[in-house]
Amino acid sequence: MKILHNGSIPSLTGPAEWFSGKVRIDGMFNTEAPVTVSVAMVTFEPGARTAWHSHPLGQTLIVTTGCGRVQLQGEPMKEIKPGDIVWIAPSEIHWHGAAPETAMTHIAIQEAMDGKAADWFELVSDKEYTEN
Repeated sequence: MKILHNGSIPSLTGPAEWFSGKVRIDGMFNTEAPVTVSVAMVTFEPGARTAWHSHPLGQTLIVTTGCGRVQLQGEPMKEIKPGDIVWIAPSEIHWHGAAPETAMTHIAIQEAMDGKAADWFELVSDKEYTEN
């Protein structure tokens, strides 16, 4: 058994190559082999968002506060709010983040395959973010 005490994992700033705007990532836990799941609480300031990306084994998002957006490539953007659970299937290219005027926090759960939990693509443009 391992107990991770609150505050024992430092907060990280979302890297500019994967996020637009101000994003804070609070790792909740990473498991040890052979388990491959990781969980993080991610807070997006208004207008902040991920780049387009996919996950080899999918991702689950649990919205905890605020108002956000999520979009699959080629489909309309959807609004997400506290209590919503979003399942993104393996290899689906998507992005997610806050609404323009409201911050949003979600818990992100994903598994790694061959040591990789995500494939990252281009940043979501302001036009893509606002015109859906």
